[in-house]
Amino acid sequence: MSSPPARQGHGIKLSYYDFGATTFFASQYDQRFSYCLYVPKNYSESEDKVYDLAVIVHGTGRTASQYRDRFADFADRNDCIVLAPLFPAGIGVAGDLANYKRILFHGIRYDQVLLSMVDEVAAKYRLRSERFMLYGFSGGGQFSQRFFLLHPERLHAVSIGAPGVVTLLNTDYDWWVGVRDIEQRFGRSLNLAAMRAVTVQTIIGTADTATWEITIPRDSALWMDGAQLQGDNRIERITALADSFAAHGIRVQRDTVPGIAHEPFKVIEPVEAFLQQCLRAPQAAPV
Repeated sequence: MSSPPARQGHGIKLSYYDFGATTFFASQYDQRFSYCLYVPKNYSESEDKVYDLAVIVHGTGRTASQYRDRFADFADRNDCIVLAPLFPAGIGVAGDLANYKRILFHGIRYDQVLLSMVDEVAAKYRLRSERFMLYGFSGGGQFSQRFFLLHPERLHAVSIGAPGVVTLLNTDYDWWVGVRDIEQRFGRSLNLAAMRAVTVQTIIGTADTATWEITIPRDSALWMDGAQLQGDNRIERITALADSFAAHGIRVQRDTVPGIAHEPFKVIEPVEAFLQQCLRAPQAAPV
């Protein structure tokens, strides 16, 4: 089957810049944030094919467009639109790099920002948006695992890559270490039944052992009692996270990439394989 010709000019209602690797669009919910998309080459406004959605969340380096580009071939092969949000550094606090990773920061609910972006994209394209796939590495892995805790009913699958800090399903500690106060903090209770219906992957390189970026000193504003329960490096922490899920009946596919350190673009192939498998498997009924 031959590839469709390169698109020229505008569509029927959509702009030229709404196809393929799109420009960045400001969120209409909060214009401090933006997103870009990859829309498959075969997307046509005059057809009725419905597309899946993969949300790819950047790490501290804010490489949203690079992630979008890396997943473009996957999107073309699987009739999937890619949404890559951009959460800029320095929102609320000059120089801050971690604002989105713990979901709630200075009154900003980053989970709600992302859901509003999903709604915007679903209003523009034919999209299965009620449940979507979510992937993030490093800081994006932190966001993805916490979004999963708060909104499992919105996810078909989640892939959590090498988070530097994790939140365990531990009711002895408050957020971000545990989930004891999740309802008071977010107005949502933990829905374990819905979490068990989501297909989960954890992924990390076997050489991802550096601790210089993820050690939290006791005099840091981020320190909380219980932080020491996670482990010392990313391998120990992602293992603790997967163990915490498993202890609550959440099945986890635990993948490692031999010889790879904290190198985000070198783990994409097994992530794509996981997401493609999820697309081809029947979805569990939402809970």
